[in-house]
Amino acid sequence: MQYLLRRKINYWLIIICFCPLVGFSQLRQAVNMDDHDEKILRFGINLGANRSHFSFTHHPSFLQQDSIMVVESVNSTGLNLAWMVNYKLTEHFDLRTFPVDLTFTEKNFRYNLTHPDIPGGEDSVTEKKVQSISLSLPIQIKFSSDRINNFKVYMMVGVKGEYDLAANAGARKAENLVKLKPFDYGLEGGLGFHFYFPMFVLTPELKMGWGLGNLHSRDSNLKYSSVIDKINSRVISFSLTVE
Repeated sequence: MQYLLRRKINYWLIIICFCPLVGFSQLRQAVNMDDHDEKILRFGINLGANRSHFSFTHHPSFLQQDSIMVVESVNSTGLNLAWMVNYKLTEHFDLRTFPVDLTFTEKNFRYNLTHPDIPGGEDSVTEKKVQSISLSLPIQIKFSSDRINNFKVYMMVGVKGEYDLAANAGARKAENLVKLKPFDYGLEGGLGFHFYFPMFVLTPELKMGWGLGNLHSRDSNLKYSSVIDKINSRVISFSLTVE
């Protein structure tokens, strides 16, 4: 199901990326949508892709065992889908949020095992996938430059709360899992550009996120979880918003 949804979002992302290229010549013509920035409330649809991984620390027990020699987090690619609401504060400052903000990721832990259980499906290098479908509520402050014809640049910072709909902290059969808590919170910062077309505004944005909460629900009886102490999320994303 998640794979099919990713394919559909990929198709729409390609359409949004390439269709505006046909009309970019219009940016050099007259000023488009000259009253757009005067609106108090603005709405948009946001689609994007992200690269995410876990920042983690080893538990002291990692040095006291000899079954796992190396643990590392592997970068993975995911998708974002969100609905944007922008509230104008002043000429250069806006308050922005995403009441519906879904993020699909699949972060991996890679383990180098000394004595892998071959019949049990292990190898000397074994990866444990942690799939995630997160519902976020970010609140951001955006500072925009003056508009130059059909172009504007901005920076944003904000905070967010996040709930993972696929978290496995309560899983009973967890022998081969890394158990994670569902709630997280963190900081965001990014840079974006507004391109004003005759019928819409296209906004590409590059954003980074730093999770501050410890996601790890450590269980000393679990092989792959016991060697890890704290886990924090890290993500960098590129998105396109159409207003």
